[in-house]
Amino acid sequence: MKKIGFVGTGVMGAAIVSNLLKADYEVRVFNRTKSKTDALVSQGAIWADSPQLVAAQSDITFSMVGFPTDVDTIYFEENGIFAGAKKGSIVVDMTTSTPTLAKKIGDYAEGHDIFALDAPVSGGDIGAKNAKLTIMVGGHEDIYEQVKPIFEKMGTTIALFGGYGSGQHAKMANQIMIAGTMTGMTELLVYAKAANLDLESVIKTVGGGSAANWSLANYAPRILKDDYTPGFFAKHFLKDLRIALDEAEKMDIDLPSTKEAKRLYEKLVDEANLGNDGTQALIKLWWK
Repeated sequence: MKKIGFVGTGVMGAAIVSNLLKADYEVRVFNRTKSKTDALVSQGAIWADSPQLVAAQSDITFSMVGFPTDVDTIYFEENGIFAGAKKGSIVVDMTTSTPTLAKKIGDYAEGHDIFALDAPVSGGDIGAKNAKLTIMVGGHEDIYEQVKPIFEKMGTTIALFGGYGSGQHAKMANQIMIAGTMTGMTELLVYAKAANLDLESVIKTVGGGSAANWSLANYAPRILKDDYTPGFFAKHFLKDLRIALDEAEKMDIDLPSTKEAKRLYEKLVDEANLGNDGTQALIKLWWK
């Protein structure tokens, strides 16, 4: 069985690694804050002191960090993944990042006899814990087929979309859809509360009809419990919206609804300083 490395054990990464350990894979881990790997090490994961050492001891190295700048650092820094990756090994970045950076990683890997995939995911903390993520992949088909059995330990909907960066483009399409459902879910609750409706009943009823969606089913109940813990950080979602709109501009298309979602999340993250809350905290712009 292939040896796996995993760089980045935040909310999502830790859940993915836990599932890989349950599937009896040997997993080496690195995280900038070492304590965030303690629970995984107690489950059988092996700590490594740098991304370089993770990659040097792994056949396939996965990464999932916060921002594109973090991705660039963990791959290209002096003690980064590429400093340790062996010829013939595979690197898979699961961060939601830019298509441009995904292509940079893929091209560099090919030039050094390493194989690469970009494989961002959707499904939040719940999807990660339950191994029901959606995984959107870019890269060569033969490498995708090699990694697919491991992806199947993480998610249930897995698709290859084309060459390097295609997985990131698919994730941007996903985030554009999420932007609509998050703003819609938020305004639904604001409106229903102002109309003095029973919010639990509204969520149940609307969720049983044509307006049903993942955000409503998973985040609205958390809001009613004043639970703003991050299944997905608001600051990371804002990063995604900015990437999506930057890519849209490159393709000369206008996405006014996504621009409005970005404006609202900028108010939440940049002005209200609530970027470490979950995306459902958008409601705080209305509910104090």
